Amino acid sequence: MSEHHAAIAWTRADHPDGNGSYSRNHLATLNGGQTVQVSATVDYQGDGNCADPEQLLVTSVSSCYMLFFLAIADVKGYRVESYKDTPVGFLEKNEEGRLAVTRVELQPTIEFADGQTPEPAELQRLHAGAHRNCFIGNSLKTKVRLRTQSAAA
Repeated sequence: MSEHHAAIAWTRADHPDGNGSYSRNHLATLNGGQTVQVSATVDYQGDGNCADPEQLLVTSVSSCYMLFFLAIADVKGYRVESYKDTPVGFLEKNEEGRLAVTRVELQPTIEFADGQTPEPAELQRLHAGAHRNCFIGNSLKTKVRLRTQSAAA
């Protein structure tokens, strides 16, 4: 139905710690020419000033979920004024004993327009629809879990 392209580029450089290893830093280029400095996580000799692939995966899940939540809320007549999330991904051993991002916990705080905050059951239906339809979440073996939070309107 659609294709999604990105590019990454890495060129050998010494590791900044001078440990005889190589730098993990590289550049990701997205649609529109946006660039993101990427490296391995610090635990794997990466640069803490860069995004790491695990962060980008967690961000992708959160962003996709949010976009579906906003679309479903809009169709249902709810005006969302703000949506913030602080997702957490967990790198753990999976069933095969291999390291994997085994779960992602979303923690959205959603503010609706005055008088438009859905009842708890309806809010759960909005979340369930976003969870069911999120392309990224549906693409992963990772369990995507939601920890809801509410914000004062």
